[in-house]
Amino acid sequence: MLKSPKSERFCLNAREVLGKLPSSMKTSLLFLLLTISPAAAQLMPTSAEVFGKKFPSLDNRATADWWKRSPDPNAKANKRNRLKINLEVPREEVIGFAVYTLQNKTLKLTAQLFPLKPEETQEVRLEVKDGDAWKEIAKEKIVYPGWSAHFRIKNWDATKDTPYRLRHAEKATFEGLVRKDPKDQDTITVGNLSCNSSRTTGPRPVILKNLIKQNPDVLFFAGDQTYNHTQHTYGWLEFGLQFRDIMRDRPTITIPDDHDVGQANLWGEEGILATNAAGPSGGYFYPPAYVNMVQRQQTWHLPDPVDPAPIKRDIGVYFTDLTYGGISFAILEDRKFKTGPQGTIPKMGPRPDHINDPKYDRKAVDVKGLKLLGDRQLKFLNTWSQDWTGAEMKCVLSQTAFCGAVHIHGSPKNRLLADLDSNAWPQTPRNNALREIRRGWATHLCGDQHLAVSVRHGIDTFDDGPYAFTSPALINTIYGRWWHPEDEKAGPNPVPNSPLPWTGNYLDGLGNKLTMLAYANPPNRNDEKQRADGYGLARFKKSTREVTFECYKRFTDVTTDKDSQFPGWPITFNARNNDGRMPTAHIDYEVDLRNPVVQVINDTTKEILYTARLQKPSGKLPVYSSDPHTVKIGKDKPSKVHKEGVKGE
Repeated sequence: MLKSPKSERFCLNAREVLGKLPSSMKTSLLFLLLTISPAAAQLMPTSAEVFGKKFPSLDNRATADWWKRSPDPNAKANKRNRLKINLEVPREEVIGFAVYTLQNKTLKLTAQLFPLKPEETQEVRLEVKDGDAWKEIAKEKIVYPGWSAHFRIKNWDATKDTPYRLRHAEKATFEGLVRKDPKDQDTITVGNLSCNSSRTTGPRPVILKNLIKQNPDVLFFAGDQTYNHTQHTYGWLEFGLQFRDIMRDRPTITIPDDHDVGQANLWGEEGILATNAAGPSGGYFYPPAYVNMVQRQQTWHLPDPVDPAPIKRDIGVYFTDLTYGGISFAILEDRKFKTGPQGTIPKMGPRPDHINDPKYDRKAVDVKGLKLLGDRQLKFLNTWSQDWTGAEMKCVLSQTAFCGAVHIHGSPKNRLLADLDSNAWPQTPRNNALREIRRGWATHLCGDQHLAVSVRHGIDTFDDGPYAFTSPALINTIYGRWWHPEDEKAGPNPVPNSPLPWTGNYLDGLGNKLTMLAYANPPNRNDEKQRADGYGLARFKKSTREVTFECYKRFTDVTTDKDSQFPGWPITFNARNNDGRMPTAHIDYEVDLRNPVVQVINDTTKEILYTARLQKPSGKLPVYSSDPHTVKIGKDKPSKVHKEGVKGE
């Protein structure tokens, strides 16, 4: 590009002024200048300008003059972050992939591009198929850093499949399909996936082939889409190339976990500054601009946050809900508000988040005032559980599990009593979160643990809480885990006829109650085909309210292999049993509504016991005390009092 003395003076003066602005404002203004002035093309901010001088190399494979940096996979740097794809692709391939969701006739779609050069257009166009021709319906500027473009299309026709095409400049295109909302389809299938190790590079052909064959309606990636800690744009593009052929034509929910934002573990503590990237002190280690870039790339396409106020240091939030196919999903951020263990509780293991002292007092680590989901998300769950608009069943999606369903960590000989990185801790906030999930008779799906397990939670008693499914790691090379009771005995009430020896009722290392239904231990992590890699499917059958968990091995062919699932799966239960409390009495109801939403409130404690869409206009409602109760009814919300001050019989 030709330069003039005048343009050079403009660039220098702009940098001097912009250097005094906050990083978030500076980045936005620099990008604006880049898009409106050819002379300002050389102003593409460097990593130091975007993320601060403390981290001059953060995401630098995709910032400033990125094309000058070596794509050599043997280049010096952390071996974990070695590049295996070249970001300088042919210009007809600069649109890497797309992810979208559809709700209430609003399509939200993110186009993820490879890094561009200063002279290239900073705009992406969205087209839809109109007969045999393509029709442009929107164009959006590309957001830097991160190279993503974001489309919001209102009044979308959700009653039909609609092919879409993204275009950049004259040559680059990417095509996909916005599926119609399958609200009239009886069974909705959700892919449950997580932990996509960056140590195993390249395509995921077997997983992809199986998923395309099984054709889930929704994909849920629970986190750790990439382990390229300080190069998220690169890692996100690598993930997108691996899974774009399944994501391009169905709604996809992606939520970032600790490794996505560059940390070994994450206790977000409402956005305070972490002392190091290991994370136990609480907070985020890398700058807010980096965290917000990660969240923008992975979550902008989700429905808008229900409570959008940012946390400390202006880090954004994304917790929200999505209703699709008659299933209402609550999408949580179970790391963002959680208290860090370092300095909060006494150190009782080799790390602040590990407990190995068998004599420790479980109550002593359940310190009053500790946070898990935080007040804002508990309020959200309470409201969400009462709103059944467009929904037949409910499901909660989060990063990690609400119990410590692991005994051995890292290597087969490393037994650990309790891990504070899971949602098993703190215990009281854990129980409060499960009570909110239970109020909507919701199923729970998550990832993070690298070990596939299906459990039924206990809160006050065994089996009084919801069912949950932790997916296996897609690629399990980072950190192995095993379920292996020290006494090698089944718990009380084991699963009848299970092929697994250690099922039934257990207390985890923090004293939380759980019923182990199935687990998939890796037989040999040195053998790629024996690491227990894989993914899960959750099938929601609306006509019967049945939920089925399926758990598939990575190296299998679902069309031919009879043992394509891990032993112990599939598991089927009724969503009604996500509330497993034993009734002490029942209240009769009879309403003049089809599939009514019914809510039961304890008049003495004022507690909402549950809100659910029932399939019959009359029946018996369980209650759990001799207190008087109020019953409310409605079409989509409990808007009208049906009975008041009644006791169960």
